[in-house]
Amino acid sequence: MSRLDRSLISELPLFQGIEPADLDGIVGQARSLRIARDHTVFDQEGEAHSFFLLLDGRVRVVKTTPEGQQVTVHYISPGELMGIAHALGRTTYPATAIAVVDCVVLAWPGNLWPELAARFPNFGAGTFRTVGARLQETQQRVIEMATEQVEQRVAHALLRLVKQTGRKTDEGILIDFPISRQDIAEMTGTTLHTVSRLLTAWEEKGLVRSGRQKVTVVEPHKLFALAEGRGSKG
Repeated sequence: MSRLDRSLISELPLFQGIEPADLDGIVGQARSLRIARDHTVFDQEGEAHSFFLLLDGRVRVVKTTPEGQQVTVHYISPGELMGIAHALGRTTYPATAIAVVDCVVLAWPGNLWPELAARFPNFGAGTFRTVGARLQETQQRVIEMATEQVEQRVAHALLRLVKQTGRKTDEGILIDFPISRQDIAEMTGTTLHTVSRLLTAWEEKGLVRSGRQKVTVVEPHKLFALAEGRGSKG
């Protein structure tokens, strides 16, 4: 196996301020893995043997309720950590991570996280910022579930994905990875039928365009108005 190069991580915010020799040591303890589309990186309640950095691709994090319902918690973008159970004081993964497209990840032994966090304060602080941002997003979605109509929740979900992964095209802003209507339903606590009905209505109004695992937001400002409860219903 060829030696991994520190350039894989040196430009990422998590590793800023770390000396080249230390970066060599950090990346030298990692394994590079290719995860095929629709395969899992780790499984909910599985032993947290590793933590991971996504180098390329997109990963969907899914939590299964005791009743067996799947809820999409969030999506991981390149440059982000995942599977950081040890930062949460856990020995098992709290959710399942599934490759949305073919992915490349770096994997470190899970028990290495406390050592890295202690030796490199910026790395530790960056990890907790990641945890904090995801917790904040989760809390916001809980509030949306409790207080908003389905139309608002779906609009908010699409806008979050546009902000995270949007790519400008001639048609509008493309959510730049494969996403199905079922995925959107699992993000928003609703049904496939409801998401399909909403997207069809929004397409008729020219707000979005959707195809097979593809969504483009054509009128983000109008979608934002819907998300905030100011748009026309229907």
